[in-house]
Amino acid sequence: MKVKFLLSAMMACALGLGSCADKPSVEIPLYGWEGENQESTEATIRTDFKKWKDHGLKGICYNTGGFNAEKHALASKIAHENGLEYHAWIPAMLKGDADSTWYAVNRKGESAYTVQAYVPYYKAMCPNNPDVINYLVTEYGKIADIPEVDYIHLDYIRYVDVILARGLWDKYGLVMNEEYPTADYCYCDKCVADFKEASGIDIKSIEDPSTCEEWKQFRCDVITSLVNKIADAVHAKGKKISAAVFPGPEGYAKKMVRQEWNKWNLDAVFPMNYNDFYLEPAAWVGKITKQEVDAVEGKMPVYSGLFICNDWKNKASIKDPEGHGLIPSEISEAVHGAMEAGAAGLSLFTPSRMTDEHWAELDKALKAVGEEMAASQNK
Repeated sequence: MKVKFLLSAMMACALGLGSCADKPSVEIPLYGWEGENQESTEATIRTDFKKWKDHGLKGICYNTGGFNAEKHALASKIAHENGLEYHAWIPAMLKGDADSTWYAVNRKGESAYTVQAYVPYYKAMCPNNPDVINYLVTEYGKIADIPEVDYIHLDYIRYVDVILARGLWDKYGLVMNEEYPTADYCYCDKCVADFKEASGIDIKSIEDPSTCEEWKQFRCDVITSLVNKIADAVHAKGKKISAAVFPGPEGYAKKMVRQEWNKWNLDAVFPMNYNDFYLEPAAWVGKITKQEVDAVEGKMPVYSGLFICNDWKNKASIKDPEGHGLIPSEISEAVHGAMEAGAAGLSLFTPSRMTDEHWAELDKALKAVGEEMAASQNK
């Protein structure tokens, strides 16, 4: 399924030698997000990585379950043996066993250590806490020291979703037309004091803090500062850094999770353009990718993330939106939309969710787009 730049074919056509049936094509970088599970072994990782490389993946964003240097060392070694770029995919702000003082506090005064929004694993740390910052900078740096790790890949580098994606409202029995106190973080003493020092505003004296734009920006800036400190540490190790982010950032990421990721010092960004989560058709992928490409202004490549429906024949009967995603017949529109909008490439969530029908449609779409790009470059 690889789409290669066929230099030899171009030369043959130019010299009038052989057949020109195979059109010149540009290779479109293809990545995937994937995580280990309890059944994962060295043998299964080898099998999977080889299969995904054979299907055309350039690299893999791989989650071994956190800051597990031994597992990332093994997986990255196997990735390199298969010619795959390795992004060590590690969630940042969620941690179940940190010191109780490290956790974010919601507008109701509840610590995420004891009360979680939405689901029990949302034990979110405060990104403005010096101990949390030091912990994350140190731990990501250790993973960056692993020789075969090419990129650190940040995830959950954000606040808890103060607004959930529209497609998830029914799942949690919510209507989220405003920011509600339960999921509005962080109101710990340090965040409140730091904001007052920076702005002169006592956020706790405001009846509805969600109306305070300075308070929203303060928290965006807190995340940006944390990301850039991690990026500095990773770059100092001679490695690169990427991140999985919410779409936008203006339309969704800033409003939902305080991510102003166009300001982050990344080497690549992977927006999770999961159209079904927003009750949008496949055509939306191209529209949102255009906004994202415009937002970064050429500072970093944008790899548009596609959410795949594994049980696509039964999609209509699947109640949980996290079981939805692109069906094979939607792949072409999503791929063409993203690439025509200026994406540097694509990422799949996940390669293991791809069926034979998905791979076949992706192969055709990448080939068509690659040929279109080559033709445009040669005009």
